Amino acid sequence: MTVELRAARDGDAEAVGTIWAAAWRDGHLGHVPDELVAVRTQETFLSRAAERVADTTVAEVDGVVAGFIMVDRDEVEQVFVDARHRGSGVAAALLDEAERQVAADGHPRAWLAVVEGNARARRFYERAGWRDDGPFQYAARHGDTSIPVPCRRYVKHV
Repeated sequence: MTVELRAARDGDAEAVGTIWAAAWRDGHLGHVPDELVAVRTQETFLSRAAERVADTTVAEVDGVVAGFIMVDRDEVEQVFVDARHRGSGVAAALLDEAERQVAADGHPRAWLAVVEGNARARRFYERAGWRDDGPFQYAARHGDTSIPVPCRRYVKHV
């Protein structure tokens, strides 16, 4: 299997939004406030994906979007992979690319937020050399409001 990374295009927004919605629910349900779950609908993931095309990188396997990252300055803001591609190396390739983008933007250290209960993601980041830097409240945005989410801050020198 070959993983190809490329900048997202407008036509990728639906695939990205679909992966995002399913993978977000898989890693977050039961670990984030109900208020956030209520506003994170399929439609919101699709619209957010369309708005974020410019800072999204996708991974393709056999010409199909298998996962994506979104990087904002020194924050690896989103890392999600379609469930069918977990354990295949797609996530590792995407995380490597996210680290490269943060370094290329001149930041010596990258960071990301992981909800406390997402043990699978936490193990993945730790295996990739990321360090748990402690708990914090991540401000999940929804429109003009934010919802505090208990997270762990992971960091890595890039």
